[in-house]
Amino acid sequence: MSTVVIFSPFQMKNITFRNRLGVAPMTRMSSPGDSIPRQDVLDFLVRRAKNGAAVVYTEAIVTDYESSQGYPKQARMTTQRQIDAWTPVVQRIQSHGAVAIMQIFHCGRMAWPDINPAGRVIAPSAVAPKQDNPMTGKPYPIPDAMGPFDIDHVIRGFAETARGAMAAGFDGLEIHGAHGYLINQFLSVYSNKRTDAYGGPVENRFRFAREVIRAVRPAVPAARLLTFRISNWGVADSEVSLFESREEWQQMIRLLSAEPIDAISLSTYDFTETAFGTDQTMSRLTREVSNLPLMICGGIYDQSSAAAALRDADLALSAKSFLLNPDWVDDVRAGKMLPRHQSEEANVAYTDEPLL
Repeated sequence: MSTVVIFSPFQMKNITFRNRLGVAPMTRMSSPGDSIPRQDVLDFLVRRAKNGAAVVYTEAIVTDYESSQGYPKQARMTTQRQIDAWTPVVQRIQSHGAVAIMQIFHCGRMAWPDINPAGRVIAPSAVAPKQDNPMTGKPYPIPDAMGPFDIDHVIRGFAETARGAMAAGFDGLEIHGAHGYLINQFLSVYSNKRTDAYGGPVENRFRFAREVIRAVRPAVPAARLLTFRISNWGVADSEVSLFESREEWQQMIRLLSAEPIDAISLSTYDFTETAFGTDQTMSRLTREVSNLPLMICGGIYDQSSAAAALRDADLALSAKSFLLNPDWVDDVRAGKMLPRHQSEEANVAYTDEPLL
């Protein structure tokens, strides 16, 4: 019965996903120059499409040349050279029957000045993460609190990058509003201490996300997908719950679901864990207040976990299993005993070692 669910098609608008398994977006540091990923990284995406993935996400693409970059060697999509590099990759993914989606984001306070061309870090508020930056071994710098010009400039960067993705032929675009990056920083009182129209009540903290979505949507044709990724955890201070309660989470999901997006992508550490002191998982709490298609990620590594995740979601995304096993889809179909990989095993994504 598990394989029936996992390998049944799913329709989203006019786009058909051939099964319910997808390559999750992952942050990478793989550009040797021109903000374009290495060829082996691009080939990795095509190979996953050839080997049965229903949807292939790119790595997270940063949205401007000033302040969006949070890690060395990240990719962008704001020049013709970059568009031309991605176009044949998208075509190859699609030729193998997979849906191609580009994820875009701004790192906000998860950055340091040395890697941003403007030499600065910006965020909703002048509040740095509490932990040290694992890339530098030093404290994160206190960011500049964004003013009206900064907000407008960043939103324009999202829209420009979206136009680049559509020019390259992607089937869809995902706005990364998760993991403690800039949009998520606005959503959470942990990082948003503003007292203006972008801070305080949930509706105000959602304002920046709404403005990004409404700036990006006109760049994404109606026949293509616009999705939004959200999480209750960040890559820094990861033990912190970024939303304070079930009520706050569900209020944010209601606001998100009222926007012109086509699906929600929910990222968890473990999709089976209950949340906010309830007996409900994050996916179930999200389903309670949204009718949008739901993608789920976090702890999906074999046939059993994929089938369980799909009880409360429409598509199951995996990062480490796809990263480390080119044949993962076939292995899931066969019901093989598969390992649940640890985060340390995924460090290959951040080295110069060619991906398989």
